[in-house]
Amino acid sequence: MRKVRITVLKTTFDKDLAAEYGAEGLTACPMMKEGQVFMADYAKPEGFCDEAWKAIYQYVFALAHGSGKEVFYFGDWIRKPGVAICSCNDGIRPVIFKLESTEEEATLNYTPVR
Repeated sequence: MRKVRITVLKTTFDKDLAAEYGAEGLTACPMMKEGQVFMADYAKPEGFCDEAWKAIYQYVFALAHGSGKEVFYFGDWIRKPGVAICSCNDGIRPVIFKLESTEEEATLNYTPVR
């Protein structure tokens, strides 16, 4: 298994949707900042948003297990092998991530229970 680099490309905020549906004082995601980089493999990186992880972990898992040499979805989504562009599931203030496969080996930091 390889590590996957997760880069926060963009934080967004839809003012129209926020005005109609958002809580008072809602702003762009306070947790993720553009340019942040996380390394992931089998587990959510420390400091990474739980909800964002739920939205992107399947792509991280695929890249960590060797999909880095292939293009996602038969070439009709991303043109670069080993890259996925994903977002969290917040409809008012989604965060956009770039996932990249790396050559860095992942290591387990726990003992699996059998």
